[in-house]
Amino acid sequence: MKIIGINGSPRADGNTALALREMAGEMAAAGAEMEIIHVGGRLIRGCQACGACGRNKDRRCIVTGDGVNEAIEKMAKADGIVLGSPVHFAGIGGTMKSFCDRAFYVAGANGGLFTGKVGAAVVAVRRSGGTAAWAGLNYYLTIANMAIAGSTYWSVVHGGAAGEAEGDEEGLQAVRNAAKSIVALLGGPAPEYDRGARTSFIR
Repeated sequence: MKIIGINGSPRADGNTALALREMAGEMAAAGAEMEIIHVGGRLIRGCQACGACGRNKDRRCIVTGDGVNEAIEKMAKADGIVLGSPVHFAGIGGTMKSFCDRAFYVAGANGGLFTGKVGAAVVAVRRSGGTAAWAGLNYYLTIANMAIAGSTYWSVVHGGAAGEAEGDEEGLQAVRNAAKSIVALLGGPAPEYDRGARTSFIR
């Protein structure tokens, strides 16, 4: 099983990356592999609405040089896709939004490149807006006709400075459980979910 994880945070080693690594570790324990692609630090322009990808049918965006087309090919060949983003103003980070707009438009315009794959979303937030951004990422997965892997809670981890999300035991538990669901939906072992952690953030 091969899963592609997209890190849409400008921080290559921030809390979004931490959450994706937690997922990757859980998948590895079950015999699956997740490759993490960091797109959040790149200059990625938004979709031009030119329709060239639909006319050309070459599985590529006409805008080149920013790694989007290379990521699309890896996503198309993978069994599953995980979208990871920081929360900016209660929404998806801008670079991640531009990436998803283009990648998922190309996929849809070329016969549904991501159809039938298993997908999940994970976000990192300091305080509020996590579920709104999480839902925004899931819009891409559902319109691509993907199977959505659930968890025991929404896959949102809390932390401001890089590494602070390590203190969100319940958030990381939810992320790991989502990884178990992905592997199970791809034919792996039936998941045994962890449910013991509870993090309320009242200090």
